[in-house]
Amino acid sequence: MRFAVLGSGSQGNGTLIASGDTYILVDCGFSLRETERRLALLGVSAAQLSAVLVTHEHADHVHGVGLLSRRYNVPVYLSQGTLRGLRKPVEVAGFLACGQRLSVGSLEVTASRVEHDAHEPLQYVVSDGTRRFGMLTDLGSYDARLLNGYRDLDALLIEANHCRDMLARGHYPYFLKQRVGGMRGHLNNHQAASLVHELGWNTLQYLVLAHLSSKNNLPHLARQCFVDTLGCDPDWLEVANQEHGLDWRAIA
Repeated sequence: MRFAVLGSGSQGNGTLIASGDTYILVDCGFSLRETERRLALLGVSAAQLSAVLVTHEHADHVHGVGLLSRRYNVPVYLSQGTLRGLRKPVEVAGFLACGQRLSVGSLEVTASRVEHDAHEPLQYVVSDGTRRFGMLTDLGSYDARLLNGYRDLDALLIEANHCRDMLARGHYPYFLKQRVGGMRGHLNNHQAASLVHELGWNTLQYLVLAHLSSKNNLPHLARQCFVDTLGCDPDWLEVANQEHGLDWRAIA
């Protein structure tokens, strides 16, 4: 099993997970043309996609979903709440809910509900039967239930959205600071690092920091927070950015 990130941030998100000839795209926040371009950089055609999973209805996660699905006849899976929240209709192959499993080719997906300011946001753990890859972005808080679903991972992509101090000192209006830093907003560096510490990280082959704010975070601040919390090697941590995402990583 392997994974790559098309891009991660407020301007567009997409994560690709593959095993054999099965390719799952989680979110498509870019235009169709940009999605095709970024897939091509990873050596993949949109026609190879087995499914698109949607985490929630915000534009940076769904902008290109409908057109991609129609153009290439790719099945789309999401929650019923997410469908209700979409501004433009999307033809849905099936609905997902917390705890539900979905088999797509050689991969199995397990959905988890997260706390975010959307209708019914989900995040996913994907397995090939031996290895497990987890995604945790766009959530403002977590509990024991969520942690239990993300134990024993081989790779984790986790949101490190903002630095608390940068957000507090920044130019966002008060209501937006409250939204971003709230229980249904986004994880800050310390929260994300603490989550990984609680999960246990010694078995992870990859830990990728994602969805960093371009205004309220810096990659070196996020890295240092994780190093201080986990005691890990800073060179081991990886960051998926907005422009280039992250190239393929193979999970052994």
